[in-house]
Amino acid sequence: MARLVKVLSKEDILPKYRGTAIEKLLEYHNLRMPFDRYDNAELLVGMCMDNRKQLTIPSNFAYILRTGGGNLRYSEFKVSYAVAVGGVKTIALIGHDNCGMVNLQGKKEKFIEGLMENAGWTRSQAEEHFRSFAPVFEIENEINFLVSETKRLREKYPKVLIAPLFYKIDDNLLYQVDDDSL
Repeated sequence: MARLVKVLSKEDILPKYRGTAIEKLLEYHNLRMPFDRYDNAELLVGMCMDNRKQLTIPSNFAYILRTGGGNLRYSEFKVSYAVAVGGVKTIALIGHDNCGMVNLQGKKEKFIEGLMENAGWTRSQAEEHFRSFAPVFEIENEINFLVSETKRLREKYPKVLIAPLFYKIDDNLLYQVDDDSL
């Protein structure tokens, strides 16, 4: 099982992230380090679209892709663009607790009713939409998904440093996911 490592001081940052854009991200967000000026992005952040999470980072520091559950499977061309054209060599993949993509089946009726009421869809349109896409975006467990998505991206981009991080909604801090044992 991966363990979460809280960052409350510079010494808490895992050695593999020291001297990298991940260290800077953790220092900016958790430690409130004063912002440096950036002309080019140093990393790509892939994180959930959830509105309860906001990163404290300087302008131009990062490309940010926000998708349901932080699932980058259908954003790979954008990831490749940031790496190939943007020159980023680091990706922070950020999951969080209480993610809406967990247990989508339990939210099925609310989803369908919401599309009918808010988007003007028919019940059959909303049901088909849910049936088609819920299995693609459902995640069973936030940390397990984060670790598996990190592994998948590391295989696809072997020269890129990919760090799994976890955002806790209650304290608004980023935690490192110590995945060395996995």
